[in-house]
Amino acid sequence: MSISPRAPWRATTLVAAMLALSPCVFAAPFTLTIYHTNDLHGRTDQYPQLVTALEQARAEYGEGLLLDAGDLYSGTLYFNEFKGLDAVKFMNLMGYDALVPGNHEFDLGDPEEGHQALAALFEAAEFPIVGANLDFSASPEFADLLGESISATPMPGHLYDGVILEQGGERIGVFGLSTQASETVSSPGAVTISDYRAAANAMVEAFTAQGVNKIVALTHLGYDSDPSVGNDLLLAQHVEGVDVIIGGHSHTRLESPVIVDENDLGEPKAAPTVIGQAGEYGQYLGVMQVTFDDEGVVTAATGELLAAEDFEANAEAVAMLEPFTARIEEVRDAQIGVALPQTLPNPRHGSGDEQSVRADETALGNLIADGQLAAARRVNPDTVLALQNGGGVREPLAAGEVTVGELIAVQPFGNRLTLMDVTGAELWETFEIALAHAPEESGAFLQTSQGTEVVYDSREPAGERLVSLKVTQDGELVDIDPDATYVIATNNFTAAGGDNHTALEAAFEDDRSHIVGNTDWEMLRDYLVAQEDIAPQVEGRIVDIARE
Repeated sequence: MSISPRAPWRATTLVAAMLALSPCVFAAPFTLTIYHTNDLHGRTDQYPQLVTALEQARAEYGEGLLLDAGDLYSGTLYFNEFKGLDAVKFMNLMGYDALVPGNHEFDLGDPEEGHQALAALFEAAEFPIVGANLDFSASPEFADLLGESISATPMPGHLYDGVILEQGGERIGVFGLSTQASETVSSPGAVTISDYRAAANAMVEAFTAQGVNKIVALTHLGYDSDPSVGNDLLLAQHVEGVDVIIGGHSHTRLESPVIVDENDLGEPKAAPTVIGQAGEYGQYLGVMQVTFDDEGVVTAATGELLAAEDFEANAEAVAMLEPFTARIEEVRDAQIGVALPQTLPNPRHGSGDEQSVRADETALGNLIADGQLAAARRVNPDTVLALQNGGGVREPLAAGEVTVGELIAVQPFGNRLTLMDVTGAELWETFEIALAHAPEESGAFLQTSQGTEVVYDSREPAGERLVSLKVTQDGELVDIDPDATYVIATNNFTAAGGDNHTALEAAFEDDRSHIVGNTDWEMLRDYLVAQEDIAPQVEGRIVDIARE
């Protein structure tokens, strides 16, 4: 029987009923309860209600594992101010059993300093961190946190491939998997990420060798995300022996567990795999109950998502939250002394807009790139242009008085100004990468500064779309020379090859890239303050002749 990811209730009900026909299924049944969250993205203010939801769920369903599938980082002022140390306090209060790092946990990676904030978060955790396809050994900031591959007595805050946890007298193997997309959409630096399927097979073999026959994969792969980097459905289809997958990354709201009982060829698996994911932003607490027979084979699975908004906030957690909220409100409400005469939208196709910051020139994108160019020229007056990846612009700027909180919401990742020496040929290749998916969205799409003209044809194959690329030199707009070297500005994420910008990555690896300035939102603030009139608009910096 094949399953449809669009109808998880059907898969769960039919598989459970089918398995129940076996006369030996309930010879010695054991039911494992799992509570789970994922992709909170800095929504620390969700924890007080999640605490109550967990308390009431435990009262109804009993004790169980509490797991988080990653992406605590990025998205709010809580994160920008506290770098996850606020979230981990609430996770300790709730008694989490394990966390797998998501791609955004690597957003603060610095080419020189590494992951100091992430190491501090791990050190503060009262639970282990699992990542079977993550290798932290080349990052010295994690040196004191490296544990053995598998531990039955894991130490808080330490890093393991997997851990063995006890529930109801049974030993449960839990291991982590994180998406390889982190290599292009975040800044893992010296942290390497290996193939998820190979890591999963190795963990099943290792747990089985220790007599563990109930195995949970805690993943930040995505339920049905880009198959080129893997997802939970593919993991379930290709790897035998994984009984449960608790996932994140795709922000998928699975109202009840999905059971996969066929491999990628449509053949019956030796044993089914159950998948759960609880949406996003702490809006839900996932509850899953999985029943195993005496051989450790899943025979049934039920579950639900508990909406946090349906629960009263826990009083202790509310008191814990107050100082964090007071601080971010102070930061959020600080005005920069500039009033915008009109709202600067941040269009996205998913919001119903025909244009997108990830596929089209936008007024806000122009403003940001111009601010970067101004900051870059204070360091090196020869900088010819600035580039802002569309994936790094997250919110619009509203008309009226501009606050620090709004600027941080627009550019929440804390990326820093980077100057690069690139050839004209590398710059041409960079724009070919940026335009490869247009007019469809891509985080690699580049907003450009004033004095740059990009003309392309989206009807042509990827890699052959750029028609002309001009920059302003000595007051004149001229074609780039493929053999000449240009000083350009961008953020450290893009400079290091983020969003698959391999041409810039080559320059970065060749030591032709240098972090020189403030964070992205600070550059935007300074530029706004310096302007007498603020009226950015779309002005033909990026032109698709297929749409002319």
